[in-house]
Amino acid sequence: MPKLPKLPPPPIAAPAKSGEIVVLTHNGPTTYFEAADGKPSGFEYDLVTRFAEQNGYRVRFVETQNLSEMFTLLSQHQAHFIAAGISVIASRKEAMQFSPSYLSVTQQVIYNKDGLKPNNFADLAKMRVEVIAGSSHAETLRLATKATPQLKWTELPAKWDEEALNRLANGLSDAVMTDSNEFDVARKFYPNLDVAFELPKADQLAWAFPKTPDPVLFEQVQQFMRKIKQDGTLKRLVDKYYGHADRLEEADVAGFLDKMHTILPKYRKYFYAAQDVTGIDWRLIAAVGYQESHWDPYATSPTGVRGLMMMTGSTADLMGVDDRLNPQQSILGGAKYLALMIDQMSTKLTEPDRTWMALAAYNQGQGHLEDARVLAQRCKLNPVAWSDVKTTMPMLSSSEQGSLAKHGFCRGGEAVIFVENIRTYYDILQKFERPYKPLLMSKID
Repeated sequence: MPKLPKLPPPPIAAPAKSGEIVVLTHNGPTTYFEAADGKPSGFEYDLVTRFAEQNGYRVRFVETQNLSEMFTLLSQHQAHFIAAGISVIASRKEAMQFSPSYLSVTQQVIYNKDGLKPNNFADLAKMRVEVIAGSSHAETLRLATKATPQLKWTELPAKWDEEALNRLANGLSDAVMTDSNEFDVARKFYPNLDVAFELPKADQLAWAFPKTPDPVLFEQVQQFMRKIKQDGTLKRLVDKYYGHADRLEEADVAGFLDKMHTILPKYRKYFYAAQDVTGIDWRLIAAVGYQESHWDPYATSPTGVRGLMMMTGSTADLMGVDDRLNPQQSILGGAKYLALMIDQMSTKLTEPDRTWMALAAYNQGQGHLEDARVLAQRCKLNPVAWSDVKTTMPMLSSSEQGSLAKHGFCRGGEAVIFVENIRTYYDILQKFERPYKPLLMSKID
């Protein structure tokens, strides 16, 4: 007797019945990952959990191995939707429905600067090209063969684009295709990679639903997407994960990566000790130190600011630092001053905005930060969101706004660059340096 084909499992219950939404995703830097504190994080994770909270649902994330598995499970109604940076493309519209888009991206061809730079698909035909299997980039290449029939590529059974970028950085391919948001996040880790060219038409990222979605859930998602666009929630999330991504030039990142291996080990124990005293992640303190002096304990500015954390004499006195050129004292003093700034922030501020604002105050002073927040409110922006305050802080350097501000002129643009650079350095350190867990560490000399 012939073996009967295996039937798909029954569809999962509607959220209105179960109180739970089941969401397909994959582990990756732009979707869903474990943060330094051991808790789940990521753009998609934040977006989904906010939706669930607003509608009273529990969330169960299901990680898949690849796009093919993800799309199969969705078609079998084993999840309510996909939240994984899915591009809305014509072929997918035939099998799925999509939420309103939440991010516009472009498809980019990335190359290794040690090799040849392709300028078009004809150039790619002579190169080793890799993309993620089942991705929108694979479909783009298939469409490109109509004009360039000799074009060939390899589809990797990987979870996310950074795997392909890593192979490219190590010379295992000549070019890869990725979305602009993926490369924005990854480029700081790969200073030898750059954009060769990008497609002119933007793609929209959205949540993907089965062709026949749960109607109540689908309508709730429509309303949610409209609301977060109107109230600024989406803008703040985009800034949290992408707002600082392209601040540094490749040479800056390359220099940082080099010093991370050669200089940071000399001072790591002092950063650990500073975390013990302040509770601030040692990698954030180290990022501040690099922005201030490139970890040079003898750095001195023309204005008399000195040491690894570039402290003024008055700040050093306030923090109990006797010798600003002593790296141990400087690091601890700078960390204590940052902790003081964080403690002085308004209770209305939540993380990570609280820390980014504290860094701006660390750079330009609490009074100027408050002026920028007042100006944000005057401009009908959100004074508790760094994504909005960083647009008004540079205005304080203009004669018009500076004269109206309580604390006068401020080099606000300098503070914004200061904060955004530190965010990038902190991202890199979180990727390559382990968190410090005091109970597992030996006693610091």
